[in-house]
Amino acid sequence: GVFDDDRYWVVEVTYAKRGPTDVLMSVHVTNTGPDADTLHVLPSLWFRDTWSWGQKHPKPVLRTEAGDLLAEHERAGVYRLAAAPAPDGTAPTPLFCENATNTARLYGTEPLTPYPKDGINDHVTTGAATVAGDQVGTKAAWWYRLDVPAGRTVELRLRLFSPTAGDEPDLDWAGEPFDQVVQARRAESDTYYAGLTPAGTSPERAAVMRAAFAGMVWGKQFYRYDVPAWLDGDPDEPPPPAGRGDIRNGRWRHLDAYDILSMPDPWEYPWFAAWDLAFHCVVLAHVDPSFAKYQLVLMCREWFMHPNGAIPAYEWSFDDVNPPVHAWAALKVFGLDAAASGERDYAFLERVFQKLLLNFTWWVNREDPDGNNVFEGGFLGLDNIGPIDRSHLPQGWRLEQSDGTAWMAFYALSMLNIALVLAEHDDVYEDIATKFFEHFAAITDGVADNGLWDPADGFFYDQLVRPDGVRVPLRVKSVVGLIPVLAALDVAESTTLPRTMLRKRFADFLGRRGMGPGQVDRCGFVTQSPDSDRLMLTVVDPQRLRRVLVEVLDEERLLSPYGIRSLSRRHAQEPFSIEVAGQTFSVGYEPAESQTGLYGGNSNWRGPVWLPINYLVIEGLERYHEYLGDTFTVECPTGSGRQLTLTQVAAELRARLVSLFLPDASGQRPSDGGGLRADPHGE
Repeated sequence: GVFDDDRYWVVEVTYAKRGPTDVLMSVHVTNTGPDADTLHVLPSLWFRDTWSWGQKHPKPVLRTEAGDLLAEHERAGVYRLAAAPAPDGTAPTPLFCENATNTARLYGTEPLTPYPKDGINDHVTTGAATVAGDQVGTKAAWWYRLDVPAGRTVELRLRLFSPTAGDEPDLDWAGEPFDQVVQARRAESDTYYAGLTPAGTSPERAAVMRAAFAGMVWGKQFYRYDVPAWLDGDPDEPPPPAGRGDIRNGRWRHLDAYDILSMPDPWEYPWFAAWDLAFHCVVLAHVDPSFAKYQLVLMCREWFMHPNGAIPAYEWSFDDVNPPVHAWAALKVFGLDAAASGERDYAFLERVFQKLLLNFTWWVNREDPDGNNVFEGGFLGLDNIGPIDRSHLPQGWRLEQSDGTAWMAFYALSMLNIALVLAEHDDVYEDIATKFFEHFAAITDGVADNGLWDPADGFFYDQLVRPDGVRVPLRVKSVVGLIPVLAALDVAESTTLPRTMLRKRFADFLGRRGMGPGQVDRCGFVTQSPDSDRLMLTVVDPQRLRRVLVEVLDEERLLSPYGIRSLSRRHAQEPFSIEVAGQTFSVGYEPAESQTGLYGGNSNWRGPVWLPINYLVIEGLERYHEYLGDTFTVECPTGSGRQLTLTQVAAELRARLVSLFLPDASGQRPSDGGGLRADPHGE
């Protein structure tokens, strides 16, 4: 109901760069209400505290000079934050405090300063003497008091620039120079995104695409995490609690991050997370391929990747295991970059590939303890849709994962695909291509030998292995059983296997397995088409694929109006339960907050639509279609009687996903939820 009575403020901030160190800021403030009212606006500037912790760098300073806020920093140099008068001609007032915690308020201890970081707020709201009278500090704001008539909009203008970098000090705040810069940057942005927009795209869809790209660019953030310092504590400060290294990240003393990263969310989740970042790179490759390549290489650099080959999962626990999607992402970024630039950056692909060889070996040696080509992995990003915490099982119990094994098959195919691309450039990579071809086949053997496929249910399940060796399938219908569909590669020999020796090695291997052209392997689908022109590698053969899709494309089960659910809706009425070590665990479909405290409680949904997984499913179905063609069709939705090819199914899923962000017949965007009315004054 926040918008119902039209008594609220709309504050829209526009930034436009005049130069690399010269940023213009336009703040439009709208009073939507029926009465004139006053709003206090506080454009702020502050220094990150690098003088109280760690190596204690020299303390920077903010002060006033010649009518500007002046910022002086040992490395950044000098910047000025200039503020134009308000529309009524009133100049804003500079306010200063320290970027220091209000220890008296929070902890009841002696204050660090009489002007703590909330001092500006307290002064404006209560008149408290919590701002520095000498107008010096490490946090400052321009204080505007705006009297805005009903329904009117006023504009504030500010400029952050560096005179030491050569930025001109003079600018006509009210006139054309300011307007021209903003208009020029806006026009350039419009032109740029118009070039990215596919022909025939509706304005609504184009706006969604543009907002998505902008969100990705906005997610670039500086990330600093010195693990040894975090484990041992800062110099001259009390030591951290005993056993901190046993809690998390104690084995990652080599990690010392001082980099720009693409964050999962710059507001709610400003952490590093490796598998999120891989998907980000595929998107960023459309707008900033150099940054996308830099990110994927960075994850493999010696100050991120563990010496044993592990890629750190995310800040909270580097030891958790995320799906191995970096090889797939590297190949996608390589292709997108080549399409845009006309050049194939083999050096980038080789650099990532050689490091991922270490990571693939880590997976084989650490996450397959029995050596049976069935992988465990633990968390893999899917804890909130399972009945038990997959990373913390009772003593003596093990979980052989359908998705973990499928992710490794996917990884093997991605590495094979990279090796094939590199072999076109350098025949040294022919040998390693054969290795991943054979390793993929070994993983399909592991799927068959360990019963991950349930022929009665027509679905893949995790296997819980009891201390006595008895296997118990976890018959939960979720994307755990769908991940095997992602592991598919259609190889056209005429284009991807140009070398006779490599083709011969592939043929010899198939012959050793007793397979000729057109034959299907006992699990998975390692086969050649009858004319020997194509080679199809998958975990899920066409017959099994058809059965899996019955569940996936059922609107009462996994198929939602907005894509594939991560947990089947059938579990709303039929929760799955299992007893493990004397405890009963269960999981049921819950489209909103979870009712269990497991995995973080109600912050975790039981059945959300995860766009990255949906994206990979769409891509996988399109690969199947390339091999199977238009003669292979499935019912979509299940029970509808409508037969679609796999590429048509992919298009259906794509349309459902995009519809999440488009206004429906009532003007509501489903992504906003049912109770949030759109702001009539803009979004």
